[in-house]
Amino acid sequence: MEKARENFISWDECFMCMAHVISERSKDPSTQVGAVIADQHNIVIGLGYNGFPRSTDDSAFTWEREGEKMSDKKYAYICHAEENAIYNASKQPKECKIYSTLFPCNECSKALVQNGIKEVIFESDKYHDDDMFVASRRILKAAGVTCRQYISKYAQEN
Repeated sequence: MEKARENFISWDECFMCMAHVISERSKDPSTQVGAVIADQHNIVIGLGYNGFPRSTDDSAFTWEREGEKMSDKKYAYICHAEENAIYNASKQPKECKIYSTLFPCNECSKALVQNGIKEVIFESDKYHDDDMFVASRRILKAAGVTCRQYISKYAQEN
């Protein structure tokens, strides 16, 4: 009898690869983020990437990161990958885990907690010391959400 293949990818690798693929839908010229929500059976229930609100014309907004007023910057208009994954979920994400290519900001962490996400698996943590990410960690910790950084063994080999 033939044995099962041994060199298959883990669920973590699978879902993080999917997060990277969906991030390629983002039109943001500086930051592309993708997120995947999976339930306790490792079934994907939601995907999201960062972009402007659904059914809006991209030319109505700016992609600028700097500006005099908030309304002069993309941050006033962008929907983050994590919140889009929640909006796009096929069912309530209670007790689920989310994979994100970037550690979630405080606003996304509030949405994750409010929707019952129990684990955050992230790849990049490049804004670790920025205030909104410090606040994010505090929110997730207070809600008992497990957070862990995933580093692909395949990325290490290349």
